[in-house]
Amino acid sequence: MPIQVVINWGVSSFYGWGVYGLNLALAWAADPQVEAACAMPILADEFVVDPLRRAALAAFGRRSASLQAQLVARPPGEAKLAAAVLDGLHQSFEPVHTRPDTPLVGQPSLGVTFFQDTQLAPEAVERARRYPAVVAGSTWNARLLQAHGLSNVRTILQGIDPALFHPAPRLGLFPDRFVVFSGGKLERRKGQDIVMAAFARFAQARPDALLAAAWHSPWPAEARTLEQGGVAAALPFDAEGRVDVAAWAAACGVPARQFLDLGAIPNLQLAPVLREMDVAVFPNRGEGGTNLVAMECMACGVPAILSRNTGHLDLIQPDNSYTLDRQASLEGLEGPMGDVEGWGESDVDEVVARLEQAYEDRAEARARGLRGAQTLARLTWAGTAGRMKALIDELR
Repeated sequence: MPIQVVINWGVSSFYGWGVYGLNLALAWAADPQVEAACAMPILADEFVVDPLRRAALAAFGRRSASLQAQLVARPPGEAKLAAAVLDGLHQSFEPVHTRPDTPLVGQPSLGVTFFQDTQLAPEAVERARRYPAVVAGSTWNARLLQAHGLSNVRTILQGIDPALFHPAPRLGLFPDRFVVFSGGKLERRKGQDIVMAAFARFAQARPDALLAAAWHSPWPAEARTLEQGGVAAALPFDAEGRVDVAAWAAACGVPARQFLDLGAIPNLQLAPVLREMDVAVFPNRGEGGTNLVAMECMACGVPAILSRNTGHLDLIQPDNSYTLDRQASLEGLEGPMGDVEGWGESDVDEVVARLEQAYEDRAEARARGLRGAQTLARLTWAGTAGRMKALIDELR
């Protein structure tokens, strides 16, 4: 009899948790031993896939709709399901519920977490302890949980879809430009202020340089955390609370001809865009997971500049990327992002130096990119789904 699994977080083509859920669903759609469903509504405008993938996910969609209808119709109280439940956990280790008064109870329930704040409240640790297993998205997260006395921790890294994200010929749309990619939702943790400060200096010396930014986020208010650092100019917000990234680039000294706002790109359409890039830069201050956008860049053979901290450490191997080794401590800093002990502050001078290194020696940069692609070829969504399935089978 197939293993029944409920994904208790949203499925989407536009943000990290959503892409995680979508790719678990796709992997399990091809596995006759698993029947998966989603407990959260699947929104049509966030679900952008090709016709083949849509057909493969048809049964997943039907099961999800049926489950959601049952949950809405039932009275408040625990919903005990005859299926394993994967709870996406907040920093407080409280799960995302379809309805706040209807917690899902699976056979078993497993917690899945990517967290950045490192000072865990005792009640949060106790919530995590109640699960038979908590799946951590990085070695760093797993060690933090174990340091708080938890023995029920398993590490399962995210993956990439090798059918999409792999080295392939470029379209060659910018033959006379050196294109620098920066991706991830706009927030202090992702370090776009460091990117902007470094690129502004790099662009002065390299007029052919172009910064291509994919910073779209469903949560634009989180961009205000960038106002803490003072590394780059203040962000301009419109009346609806959205950031004008082109205006921000100009305020940071980046000419309009050297900045390109890529907007929101569905995950399925991202790979051809990434292959046009000469280098990708990720001076992230903290990653609870392994930074999915960085993984996809590396899988495409794009040489990546990675901060040597937190979840990035699971990606870094000798000469498979450029590393930012000067990581100043932010221990004890408090603010909208919480306590950030264990994060690292990348040095703007070192980011500029790594950009120059990639610019000056394109052959060596390509070689690093190909070594990065070899690393990421071993981290696939099929592998992630297989390890999750094995854990569920072990515990049920």
